[in-house]
Amino acid sequence: MDKKQLIDDDLKYIWRPFTQMKSLEDASNRPIIIKRGKGIYLEDIDGNKYIDAVSSWWVNTLGHSNPRINKVIYKQAKKIEHVIFAGFTHEPVIKFSKKLVEMMNNNLKHVFFSDNGSTAVEVALKMAYQYQVLKGHSEKRKFIALKNSYHGDTLGAVSVGGIDMYHKVYKPLLFEIIQAESPYCYRCPVGCAKETCNIDCLSSVENILKEHSKNIAGIIIEPLVQAAGGMIMYKAEYITKLRKLCDKYNILLIDDEVAMGFYRTGKLFAYEHAGVVPDIVCAAKGITAGYMPLSVTITTDEIFNAFYDEDKDGYKTFYHGHSYTAYPLALAVALENLKILQEMNIEEYLKPKINKFSEQLEKFKKHKNVGDVRQTGMICAVELVKDKNTKEPFSYEDGIGKKIYLEGLKLGAILRPMWNCIYFITPYIITENEIEKLTGIAFQALNKVLPDKE
Repeated sequence: MDKKQLIDDDLKYIWRPFTQMKSLEDASNRPIIIKRGKGIYLEDIDGNKYIDAVSSWWVNTLGHSNPRINKVIYKQAKKIEHVIFAGFTHEPVIKFSKKLVEMMNNNLKHVFFSDNGSTAVEVALKMAYQYQVLKGHSEKRKFIALKNSYHGDTLGAVSVGGIDMYHKVYKPLLFEIIQAESPYCYRCPVGCAKETCNIDCLSSVENILKEHSKNIAGIIIEPLVQAAGGMIMYKAEYITKLRKLCDKYNILLIDDEVAMGFYRTGKLFAYEHAGVVPDIVCAAKGITAGYMPLSVTITTDEIFNAFYDEDKDGYKTFYHGHSYTAYPLALAVALENLKILQEMNIEEYLKPKINKFSEQLEKFKKHKNVGDVRQTGMICAVELVKDKNTKEPFSYEDGIGKKIYLEGLKLGAILRPMWNCIYFITPYIITENEIEKLTGIAFQALNKVLPDKE
């Protein structure tokens, strides 16, 4: 089938995510047909190669077409591709669960499986509420969530989200939450300077707890980076202090590590930077190095044991699951992924790359339309503004992100800016030379769209 026929059929039959379908009438918006991937590169049907600067929606960690993982999928498929996870189990899920818990090495001991980040969050919310009920606190039915947050697209996950463009149309269907200020250091909600931050923005959460703690089951956060909100980054001390507030007011800390987990921030999970342990952790994306859908919700003995009983009436059973729970193919991949990461000594492996990104980000800082440059581990963001002094953002109608994306494609990189942020979330195997090449492409694309006349 030729390229034109493929595109025509795509537009005719497929409804794309996060896309106004009418916009695809514009030829510049047509989807690019990817033929293959290798390492950090994707290749389209015309033979053009692009650096996958966004890890194909933040999932790819070890590069495309990793030989070891390819082999594992083949070997597992020859044994058993899938089996019901009610009354049955299998070797990959047992070995993966044990290895993950051992790697975490804290009081998070019990792993519940689902298939995507949104569902992992749904599991956490249901688990947290039912736990409170089982402990005799059925009045604790609300959650605190932060402005600018994104926790997925199912209705429960949307309920705790904080990005109006994604969520406002569904508000009549959502459960009620209490929203706290976001720890947005560049645009501090309490007017503090980033350089002298004392985590004063946490007072928003504390004030809510003082008034409503008896009705709150838990608080959900994205640790260190609010990703879909614009790669908003904040200090680990915020989580350290939040943990103390959760303990003081007897509410659960739910940590949504869907985007941050599996070493994106330089550690297995981002909460480790804060020196604390959440009550519930949600993880997905990098769990299978970008190969297969899989997610986990991990919790403590305290929460697990509240459900543990003879339970003759079913009251203490956690009723959640789906057809592909603990999918053997995905678990075999996830297990191999953990083995590879350990063999790489991944924390040390990433340090020079993190430093290289930091060095390369310097060139953006003096640009007249760059308001803020930020980095957390292997995640980097450059926030663009109309005016540095006022921090006035570009409007949605300005389409700055789209323009930079199109320029990036011409130069050989998939940048796909988030709102007014150019960001980099690359596969871990990117070399230091490739980091220099990628940031150079991004800077060139930026200057093409927003020429720096100073």
